[in-house]
Amino acid sequence: MKRNILLFLSAFLFASGSLLAQKMYKVQYESQSDLKIYVVSYESQADLNVYMVKYDSQADRDGLWYNVDYESQADFKLYFVDYESQADLKIYFVDYESQAGWKNKSKQHLLKFKNN
Repeated sequence: MKRNILLFLSAFLFASGSLLAQKMYKVQYESQSDLKIYVVSYESQADLNVYMVKYDSQADRDGLWYNVDYESQADFKLYFVDYESQADLKIYFVDYESQAGWKNKSKQHLLKFKNN
């Protein structure tokens, strides 16, 4: 019985850890993307404040993004648009990890992770 509980907890922790990662890949064409992103000039215009982390293990909550080298490693494929009206999500890059997070919680559904 204890072994079954430990196996379940281990599987749950492994699965939930992978759900938290926000590994992003920038694609060249809009048709390849999961999300269209626009980078705003001011934090007050953003849906999400983003902080780019150095290691994928640090991308453990919304707004902490890690760039991957290959499309197959990504949780999301992003296309950066030229105009705000084209975007699914408006982001602002912040200088500190503690500043990362949602400004417009109605957009949170856009970063719900797909089951692989």
